Amino acid sequence: MARTPLLQLTDISLTFGGDPVFADLSLVVQPGDRVALVGRNGSGKSTLMKVMGGLVEADTGARILAPGTTTGYMQQDPDLTGFATLGDFALSELDPSEEYKILSAAEGLKLNLDADVNAASGGERRRAALAKLLGEAPELMLLDEPTNHLDIEAIAWLEHHLSTTRAAYILISHDRAFLRALTRATLWIDRGQVRRQEQGFDRFEEWRDKLWEEEDLQRHKLNRKIKAEARWAVEGISARRKRNMGRVRALQDLRAERASQIKRQGTAAMELAAGPKSGRQVFIVDGVSKAYDGKQIVKDFALKVNRGDRIALVGPNGAGKTTLLKLMTGEVEPDAGTVKTGTNLEMAVFDQNRAALNPEDTLWGALTEDSATRVRGMGDHINVRGTPKHVVGYLKDFLFDEAQARAQIKSLSGGEKARLLLARIMARESNLLILDEPTNDLDIETLDLLQELISDYDGTVILVSHDRDFLDRVASTTIALKDGKATVYAGGWTDYKTQAAEAGEDTVLSDKPVKSRREKGREAAEAKKDEGLSFTEKHRLEALPAEMERLEAEIAKLTEFLSDPDLFTKEPTKFAKASDALVERNTALQEAEEEWLMLEEKANA
Repeated sequence: MARTPLLQLTDISLTFGGDPVFADLSLVVQPGDRVALVGRNGSGKSTLMKVMGGLVEADTGARILAPGTTTGYMQQDPDLTGFATLGDFALSELDPSEEYKILSAAEGLKLNLDADVNAASGGERRRAALAKLLGEAPELMLLDEPTNHLDIEAIAWLEHHLSTTRAAYILISHDRAFLRALTRATLWIDRGQVRRQEQGFDRFEEWRDKLWEEEDLQRHKLNRKIKAEARWAVEGISARRKRNMGRVRALQDLRAERASQIKRQGTAAMELAAGPKSGRQVFIVDGVSKAYDGKQIVKDFALKVNRGDRIALVGPNGAGKTTLLKLMTGEVEPDAGTVKTGTNLEMAVFDQNRAALNPEDTLWGALTEDSATRVRGMGDHINVRGTPKHVVGYLKDFLFDEAQARAQIKSLSGGEKARLLLARIMARESNLLILDEPTNDLDIETLDLLQELISDYDGTVILVSHDRDFLDRVASTTIALKDGKATVYAGGWTDYKTQAAEAGEDTVLSDKPVKSRREKGREAAEAKKDEGLSFTEKHRLEALPAEMERLEAEIAKLTEFLSDPDLFTKEPTKFAKASDALVERNTALQEAEEEWLMLEEKANA
């Protein structure tokens, strides 16, 4: 029996400032959908979500909501006018008998409901909006970057909450681990077109790259055809004039078709250039202790940071990550112990609060400002690692257009502010990068590029992040802070979790991790000795979760191998073999999942 869609958009068209955002867009959201909404910064993800929520009216087309269906949109900048506390806002539309839902969400999100709205930070306001939405529990939740301003504990709580809800939801997020854990379908916005794939985010990049490869092939064929027809037109006409003119018109049509194609947005032309090498030892932290208002941040902490290290600081909000960062760089003095700084350090800082950017300034002024005196420059050029470059040209390297050069910084989106700050940092040489929450608001393609740049950077990196996937890709050492204790582990986030678990130590996550279907399957197989299964079937049910995990690991490795854009050109044989292997592993995984489901149902019968 066909399900009635919760929401249907039909032939939606929308234009902002003369430029079309969408044209003839149609999509359907079904009950129980768990959808990742992905696309480049500025592609219209938030706008589309607001159209779904009825907050933005399309120029043409229809939005049809199933009778009685409730929707909720997580506001990025909620209006708290008229409310004294964050709790007043969060509880404003909920029946008193259901207030416990808000209290539960607030606890999981670490939100103080008694906080004064006038003193609340942007992150606290966003968490209040998220708690309000989760407490009201609509049938369709529209979540725009819900993990921004959440620490790892709160992200894990939200991940678990969403994994158990029966509501449908659509997620915009830069957090790969979050999207992989929760989504079963993907909506991809690309140049005003929305495509849907009935697979979660973990298969998105493979799907995207295949579609782009097909598009490039079609464009190549079109260019060859145009070239051949243009050569004919130049070399002369020998047949009847009427037929020849028809061919000339066909050539014009081909050129018009090529001109109408929308070019894909490239990645930012970012480049990190390390300056003169620092000394071999960057920091020596010896017996450092620090407390604020009686709260111990670190005690007797020791660490040697060598040139080239990639150090990640992780922990809940308030655990002292930024304080430890400032202790290491000398911005804050320790209560006890010493911090020795190495020689020849050239430091560049990415601040999560974007404090280096004046909201009233223009992009032009921000790039030409003298970093030492904070005096705004008047010239047309910026010194990019010793080479003068025109401001507009440099902005284009970071995906800004010429019209934005004189715009005020306060008009930029979060992702654009992050790119502008990266542009400032990358304009000069450095050998020590301090990155405090660099991943917030960046799209996935820019995150990929940033990860590659950090990996290739011939200097030292110290970063704070709640993005587990990014930590795994970048960090060589992880320092976990919790309850006044800082513990050093080798490797990234997953390595840290494994080592802490093996040592029987508490991790920075206090709640139970979200269990995957594989883990649940293993537990069910171990717990059940149902007589409904034969001995062979019981053994197979116990073995399947491990087999599925192995296949997933192989799929991840093959996907990463095939992500090299030059592989197809340089190593076509390897590309073909890896592609065939990927198809084979995906087929095997699907068959294993179906077999596991069949045996599990039989065991429960």
